[in-house]
Amino acid sequence: MSLIKSISGFRGTIGGRPNDNLTPIDIVKFASAYGTWLIRKSAGKKKVIVGRDGRMSGLMVEALVEQSLLALGIDVVHLGLSTTPTVEMAVVFEDADGGIILTASHNPKEWNALKLLNEKGEFVSGEEGKTILALAEQEDFVYAAVDAMGELISDDNSLSKHIQAILEHPLVDIYAIKKANFKVVVDAINSSGAFTVPALLKAIGVEDILVLNAEMTGDFAHNPEPLKEHLTELCDTVVKEKAHLGIAVDPDVDRLCFVSEDGNLFGEEYTLVAVADHVLKTKTGATVSNLSSTRALKDVSDKHGVAYHASAVGEVNVVAKMKEVNAPIGGEGNGGIIYPELHYGRDSLVGVALFLTHLAASKLTCSALRSTYTNYYMSKQKIQLTPNVDVDKILNKMASKYASEDVNKIDGVKINFANEWVHLRKSNTEPIIRVYTESTSATKANELAQRFINEISLI
Repeated sequence: MSLIKSISGFRGTIGGRPNDNLTPIDIVKFASAYGTWLIRKSAGKKKVIVGRDGRMSGLMVEALVEQSLLALGIDVVHLGLSTTPTVEMAVVFEDADGGIILTASHNPKEWNALKLLNEKGEFVSGEEGKTILALAEQEDFVYAAVDAMGELISDDNSLSKHIQAILEHPLVDIYAIKKANFKVVVDAINSSGAFTVPALLKAIGVEDILVLNAEMTGDFAHNPEPLKEHLTELCDTVVKEKAHLGIAVDPDVDRLCFVSEDGNLFGEEYTLVAVADHVLKTKTGATVSNLSSTRALKDVSDKHGVAYHASAVGEVNVVAKMKEVNAPIGGEGNGGIIYPELHYGRDSLVGVALFLTHLAASKLTCSALRSTYTNYYMSKQKIQLTPNVDVDKILNKMASKYASEDVNKIDGVKINFANEWVHLRKSNTEPIIRVYTESTSATKANELAQRFINEISLI
C-alpha cells in the first residue's frame, strides 16, 4: 500500500487501485472532504488557493482538485506552478479561506500529495485533520447545483508578491548582497525551484547564476531530497565554476541546503543555525527547532543570550512552539527556515535572502562562515520491529533507565548527555523505532546509535 492518510494531508504513489494508491478517485474524495470541511466551518462563499510543484503528475492532480472544489461551489485561485511557501502566503494575500499545495515534498517522482492549509496559510491542526479524514472516509459531501458552482480565477502575481515581501524586509540587505557580487549555482531538481530561486536571486542583486536541472519536467535528475549523497553534481559544479556557493532546494522549495565554495556541504542542519545567527543580531527572542535537530542552534542561542526550545517533530509542532514562546526564528534541521515576520511556514526563498545577507555582512567565504559554528555530527538509524511489539513500552523503559539524565518525552524519548544526545521515536507509517544521535564526531554518533540499538534489543 502506497497511500498515506494523515492529519496534515494525503500522500501516495500515482496509479494502481483506489484506496491503495493516490488514484483519481482518491484525489477527488480528499479534495471534496477538505472543501466540505471549509463549507461547514462558517457561512458564506469560500475561496481556496491551489498551487503545485513540477511533478509529472501535477497537471492531472491539479485538474482533479480544482474541479472538485468548483463542483462544491468554492472559488479557486489557480496559481499553477508554484512553491509551498508561495501558496501559504497567497492564502493571506488573497484573503482566502484555505489552500491546497500539490506536492510530495522530497519524495521521488512517482509520489504526489495534497497538503492542506487553513485561513492563515498554515497547515491544518491535528483535530481539523481528523475531521477532514472522517469526511473523506464517509464520503460525506454534497456538490453544488449548476448555477452555484465556483469560479476559477488565475493568479500570475503570487510569486512577485512573495518576493516583494522579502525585499521589503529590513533584515534583507540588497545593497550588501549586490556589493558581494556572488556567483551562485542552483540545483533546481527539475521542479519549481528552476524559476522561483533565480527570480529571488536576481531581485536581491545576484546576477551570476547557473541553474542545474532547470527543465521543469518533474522527472527528477536525482533523488530530490537535498542530502549530501544526492548533490554530487552541485558540489562538483560549484568548484568547477569557481562559484561562491551552491543552493539546493527540494521540489516544492521549502527545504534549503547550501554548498560552500570548496564543494563541501554547509550542512542542511546548519541552514537554520546560520540564519538564526543573523536574525538574532537584531531580534531578541527564543529560538525553536524540533527534537531531532542539531544542538548547534542552542549554541547560537546561548551566544546571543536567548532561550532555546525544542518541539515535537513536524512543522506544525514547531510552529505551535514558536507561537507559544514568541520566537522570531525557528525551523527544522532538514533545512526548513520558519521566519514568522513573513509567515509561519518553511520558506527557502526568505532563507536564501537572509543567508546571503549574513554571508555578505561576514565578509567570509562560505566555508569560513561554517567554521564559526560548532561541529556536530549526526547518525540516523532505525530498528525494524514486528507489528505486535509494544513500542511505547520500550521507550518508557529507556526513559526510566536514563532518568538521571536530561530526558524529554514530548515526542518519543530524547536523552541529552553532556556532549551528545539520542532521540528515540516510533514511526507513524511503519513498524520501526527511529534512532537519531548527535555527537562531536561521526564515529561517536554512530557508536552512540549502536549502543542504544543494542540496549533496546535486550528489552
